[in-house]
Amino acid sequence: MSETGGKPRSHLGERELIVLMALLMSLQAFGIDSMLPAIGVMADELGAAGNDRQYVISAYFLGAGIGAFFPGAFADRFGRRPVLFVGLVSYVVLSLACSMVSDFTTLLVLRLVQGIACAGLSVVPTAIVRDRVGGDRMAKMMSLIIMIFLAVPVFAPAIGQLILLFADWRAIFDAMAIMGALVGLWVWFRLPESLTEENVQQLAPRVILGNMAQALSNRVAVGYVIGSALVFGSLFGFLNSSQQLISESFGAGDYFALIFGGAVMGMVVSSFTNSRIVEKFGARRVSHTALFGFLAASMAQAILAGRGGQTLWEFVPLLALNMTMLGFVGANFSSIAMQPFQHIAGAASSAQTSLRMVTGAVLGALIGQAYDGTAFPLGVAMTLCAVTALALVLYSERGKLFRRPGEARKYMLLHDIMRP
Repeated sequence: MSETGGKPRSHLGERELIVLMALLMSLQAFGIDSMLPAIGVMADELGAAGNDRQYVISAYFLGAGIGAFFPGAFADRFGRRPVLFVGLVSYVVLSLACSMVSDFTTLLVLRLVQGIACAGLSVVPTAIVRDRVGGDRMAKMMSLIIMIFLAVPVFAPAIGQLILLFADWRAIFDAMAIMGALVGLWVWFRLPESLTEENVQQLAPRVILGNMAQALSNRVAVGYVIGSALVFGSLFGFLNSSQQLISESFGAGDYFALIFGGAVMGMVVSSFTNSRIVEKFGARRVSHTALFGFLAASMAQAILAGRGGQTLWEFVPLLALNMTMLGFVGANFSSIAMQPFQHIAGAASSAQTSLRMVTGAVLGALIGQAYDGTAFPLGVAMTLCAVTALALVLYSERGKLFRRPGEARKYMLLHDIMRP
């Protein structure tokens, strides 16, 4: 075990590793979803008008995407633990700073900086998992991590709404700080360093940029990275406009947390199901099937919204189906894209996460700003994103979808042999 980043504090079993990685990633989700019920109140108090309220969400997404470009290289040089602690301390301090703002512009700046400073919380867990396992085994572990991670979007809006019953929206940021501190203590006492000596990389611009270029130019990976950025970008578009869509368009503001959590439960169920089936059927076969399901649900959403008079009970089941399909797409696309890069797992995770987050943040902001009082712009955007993602996956797979696990492994082995 490398001495990089400190000696291991204790042995960490697979189950505890899964839960801890999920909680680290969940801090990012909690920092977004817990405040969704409060966006309207927050905007009114700080003087934000119309769709501008959505920037509280998109600023954090954009910061996380920009920031994700950096921590992987540092994690490949100094270890996983130090980079995690930088992110955790930043999360706590900047959450407390957000709770004390007095104008909307300052809040947006702090949210952007917080996203940048805390990006390692999204990047490093994937690298830690890749340090330990690969192949469909990694896809299984990532599915379990995402399943636990998704419990936060299910409950976070309800937590935010509960906080608003007893305090103002600033207390939500205080809750973020407390959660970050508790997870930080767990990391300090239980998480060992997983970077080994043979995988330590130089902290030199030429090496860093070379590793990242390799992670983004690899044909096997690039279609899955950009493809997942597009489908999740359409989800970010829903997150940006969700409060307006559910509360104002469908008049169900009192049930916002319940509706939002119910839709996200589809991702929890599919992530668990994926963890049970992915080693048998393979990440490619499962995720390709799910992408077609996502496309079908998106087309149906656009058609129903476009004809006018769409009801809440037409919108929600299709949204839940989209969420369910994303549970099969996310972990599998990420695992496939990371397969060629065990030797540069940190840099690869950084580059790929950054591209996904920046693309998703920009796309999500554009979709959110297109909100016109109906779900039609969202349905059209989801359809276009799914079609483009399918084309990109076809590019990565050289036109051949649904390959069996054995075929995929042979392809990856041939790629590793031919890699310079």
